Order: sequence, then C-alpha cells, then structure tokens
Amino acid sequence: MNELELTELVKRTLLDVAPDLEGEAIDPETPFRDQFEFDSMDFLNFIIGLHQATGEEIPEADYPQLASLKDCVSYLKAKNV
Repeated sequence: MNELELTELVKRTLLDVAPDLEGEAIDPETPFRDQFEFDSMDFLNFIIGLHQATGEEIPEADYPQLASLKDCVSYLKAKNV
C-alpha cells in the first residue's frame, strides 16, 4: 500500500473504534489520546482493528510507535503492509 492508502486505512480503523469522530479533523502528528477521549480499551480495539485490516501482528512493545496517524502510517509502511 502507498502512504495515501495507509492513511485512509488508519482513518477507517479509527472511525470503526470511535464512530463519533466522523467529520472530525485528525491532526496527523498529535497523539490520538491527546486529540480524542481515547482510553486504553479504545486504543487496544484500534490496534486489533489495524491487525484485522492488515493481517500484520503488532507486538505490545510496538504500541508506543502507533500513537498518532503519522506514526501509524510510518509503522505500517516500514512493515511493508
């Protein structure tokens, strides 16, 4: 996937977890927890959604690398998703 496709995939996954964000602007560099009222369960559901959408195993040690939209895209791009 290219960067634009990965960005859209991450946004769709985010909206699956938090549908009330529909229409909200997503700052690519601000951590999700700072932008939205994301708790640990929301974040875990988001990670599970990324795994389901990509088939990529995401180890718990990598979770800090998935804090923002930009971080997620960079991470998935590095994994050749």
